[in-house]
Amino acid sequence: MPGGRLTQQERQQIALGLADNLAYAEIARRLDRPTSTVTREVMRNGGPTSYRADLAHRATEQRTRRRAPGAPRPQGAVPQAHGRDPEAVRAYEEVLTTVLMASGTPKMMARVLACLYITDSGSLTAAELAQRLQVSPASISKAIAFLDQQGLVRRERDDRRRERYVVDDDVWYQSMVASARGTAQLATTARDGVAVLGTGTPAGTRLENIARFVDFVSESIVRAAEQARDILHTKPADG
Repeated sequence: MPGGRLTQQERQQIALGLADNLAYAEIARRLDRPTSTVTREVMRNGGPTSYRADLAHRATEQRTRRRAPGAPRPQGAVPQAHGRDPEAVRAYEEVLTTVLMASGTPKMMARVLACLYITDSGSLTAAELAQRLQVSPASISKAIAFLDQQGLVRRERDDRRRERYVVDDDVWYQSMVASARGTAQLATTARDGVAVLGTGTPAGTRLENIARFVDFVSESIVRAAEQARDILHTKPADG
């Protein structure tokens, strides 16, 4: 399997594969590259709908020039348990970060969240996050404030009275329910518009339909989250 950076020809093949609606795994198989390499390449260069080989190649060259020669990769120095390959872990963390960014999470917040997700404890202090991500404590503080507000992390104190930031089994449930309830506010606002614009008018009908749609989707998400909540507490099988 070839290693090293993607060539311009490989990026053109990725663009062609995306145009043909091929899965990342199939594109990677045709290039004899890891799927994570293709996923990371696409997500950091516009996503599947905006990826362009020439722009991606130029952006990579610019990033390479900006990178300090011989600078160590922070994650490569982090000890890995369970016999994990440090380089594979680092690459996966980058893929997870870019996917979170594509879903709308700001970059630093996505980096912090990904860093927490891949720890077995699901818990790190601000100092540990700053060291792993090689960023300032202020950047960590800002990211945590955003993630806390979104219900994606929680804070707790350890036995040394240090504040730790935690992603636990229920974080995604709480976040999804909060998001659904927040979206439901749109339904209320849409119905307020019906009262202003008039029931039965084209604009009023449009807003009423929006309200009904949002109500249905929000209620469905909350119901599905309740039904699937136990999945988040499933423990790994022995063996």
